[in-house]
Amino acid sequence: MSAPACPFCAIAAGELPAAIVADEGEVLAFMDLRQANPGHVLVVPRRHAADLYALTPAEAGQVMQLAQRVAQALRAQLDPPGLNLWQSNGHAGGQEVFHFHLHVQPRRVGDGLLRVYPQGVPAPAAMPELAALAQGLRARLLSSSVPTFSIR
Repeated sequence: MSAPACPFCAIAAGELPAAIVADEGEVLAFMDLRQANPGHVLVVPRRHAADLYALTPAEAGQVMQLAQRVAQALRAQLDPPGLNLWQSNGHAGGQEVFHFHLHVQPRRVGDGLLRVYPQGVPAPAAMPELAALAQGLRARLLSSSVPTFSIR
């Protein structure tokens, strides 16, 4: 038997075994094979979407809603002292399986996972640089079909 082109599509189709946590039709949650800490769950859309950019807004919402429910279940069952939601896009972002997936990762103090700043926390950016970047992003959001939200 040859390896499937997309292991997560094969799991969603029932062609590869997985420890399923939840199947809600359009989204699926299953245990990650690599358990750095017990309870590491992946949440995926059933439809193949290579990365965040390929998701529909509805799929993004469904994935996040299921991830939040999984996090609540993990808290009730394992009560980890911390939890991360993380998602990677592209080789430079650390993506290994090119089917969108959101990690629900229980954390333990000192577990060494997900060091965001391995060389130390960078100095704060200058406000004019941040404001210019924010202005450019706002313009792109307003000129596309991407929904915008205001914080009051």
